[in-house]
Amino acid sequence: MEKLRCAILDDYQGVSMRLADWSSVSAQVEVTVFREHFSGEGELVAALSPFDILVVMRERTPFPKALIERLPRLRLLVTSGMRNASIDLAAATARGVTVCGTASATEPPVELTWALILALARNVVGESTAFRQGGPWQHSVGVDLHGKRLGLLGLGKIGSRVARVGAAFGMDVVAWSPNLTDARAAEVGVTRAPSKEALLETSDFVSIHLVLGERSRGLVGRAELARMRPTAYLINTSRAAIVEQAALVEALQQGVIAGAAVDVFETEPVPADDVLRRLPNLLATPHLGYVSQGNYATYFREAVEDIRAFLDGAPIRRLG
Repeated sequence: MEKLRCAILDDYQGVSMRLADWSSVSAQVEVTVFREHFSGEGELVAALSPFDILVVMRERTPFPKALIERLPRLRLLVTSGMRNASIDLAAATARGVTVCGTASATEPPVELTWALILALARNVVGESTAFRQGGPWQHSVGVDLHGKRLGLLGLGKIGSRVARVGAAFGMDVVAWSPNLTDARAAEVGVTRAPSKEALLETSDFVSIHLVLGERSRGLVGRAELARMRPTAYLINTSRAAIVEQAALVEALQQGVIAGAAVDVFETEPVPADDVLRRLPNLLATPHLGYVSQGNYATYFREAVEDIRAFLDGAPIRRLG
């Protein structure tokens, strides 16, 4: 019997085949790994048309209706994580495509958030670069975290963990989201800000931990950034569309805020000539929030399980 063909997309580091045991499906499935990113629909259709199964990494490659309809052989789409807003689940269902997910840990994005906050506060990148390039021995004065206010937009699984670390540093932690209650805030050990505006106006560090939706899209724009202190920092490891990118660029260029750290972008990978790559008060990482050995091992191990279950006629972890 002819094997089904499976493509693993956007495996930038080339680790998918060694972080999971694919032997349970190898007799029935031939696997091809793509490390490069396909940027356009035409490229995607040309590359993926021969495949019956696709394994995708989070939202790196969107699957809108138009693309799904141009992949007639596609039968199974596996995404890392149990939520992927870039997949049109209705279109997949209409075309008879099964969509499955995997578990995803909350610890990695929490850890990256704190790596970014600490790097911002102590100018780690600038000082390290000067050290390597023979520059000045100490040229900045770090910002203390102890005694400062950490404002969290969102207090879910990730936000609550970020809050506890902030408290361990001796920070005054406040939080706000549209549905946050005093009881939930007290449960985490933080104070509920009376409004988004109050949080922005009084926080020294503002970190975003909201799910992207209609209410959170564009939640932080020009008016919101203007409310922040000129000495404050914005951190976004959630979703790019929560912050209006043009407004953030303007705020950084004009010194409306002291700086920002961003791990998520409207277009990924970010074009080489993008202004974001040239802002001296922006610390940027290439969407590393979920990129850790433990998380990747879970993603690919459970992707294999999803494929095995599909082959057995009993799909698991279905989305939509």
